[in-house]
Amino acid sequence: MLWLILGIVIFLGVHSIRMVAPEWRDKQLAARGEKGWKGPYALAVFVGLGLIIWGFIQARPDAMFIYEPPTFVKHITLTLMWFSFVALAASSTPAGKIKAILKHPMLVGVKIWALAHLLANGDLASLILFSSFLAWSVWNRIAVKRRGDPTPVTGPRINDVKAVVGGTVLYLAFVFFLHGWLIGVSPI
Repeated sequence: MLWLILGIVIFLGVHSIRMVAPEWRDKQLAARGEKGWKGPYALAVFVGLGLIIWGFIQARPDAMFIYEPPTFVKHITLTLMWFSFVALAASSTPAGKIKAILKHPMLVGVKIWALAHLLANGDLASLILFSSFLAWSVWNRIAVKRRGDPTPVTGPRINDVKAVVGGTVLYLAFVFFLHGWLIGVSPI
């Protein structure tokens, strides 16, 4: 569990700098420039992500089970994950109504992803991983609201179509191929 927890601390810690030390972040950006800031930032993110993956692979087989999810939860999880992928796709496309309604679709997608996986996985390693991401995304959304970040303006509906189609394609790729290949567990 040590590698998993260390990875979570690094990954979410780096992603929390704007929330906990915005002045320091701004000074670093000003002193180093955008490339000088993004390089070490990206390196820390990848180290954290690598440790999360390695730690999860190591911890999960021996992790204590806290609860056994009922079989029907699998269907709920699959449905929630479609919404998560659409929200994540909306965060990467120009604004449409979805982006304006969700306000911060990346965080909504992470919250849904984490909640769906908490429903489907009752082992301690999964609980630590997904509850950390859920708590962080809730905290980040509160921080975004306090900062007063502007709500995305509503754009043309074609952008919503792009988000739904893109999210659905990614969702299907993950459900039928990528999740099993990357994670080692097929969701269906």
